[in-house]
Amino acid sequence: MAAVVSGYLPHQNEPHQNPCAQCGQPIAAPAWFEDGPHRTAYLWQCAACGYRFESVAFFATAERPDAIAA
Repeated sequence: MAAVVSGYLPHQNEPHQNPCAQCGQPIAAPAWFEDGPHRTAYLWQCAACGYRFESVAFFATAERPDAIAA
């Protein structure tokens, strides 16, 4: 599996604050993410039990320096 690299990854100060919903083991970081102009999606996978889920963060505006005003 490829490493996840981003400056905007969700994280917790303590690993036990991000437990798996199925088995309770900590999930340190998302297995995958996808950035879009108004959202970022994360795929989480528990290494202990294999449970997977996706979370999505939506943003009201996209900060794009290359955007052209109409």
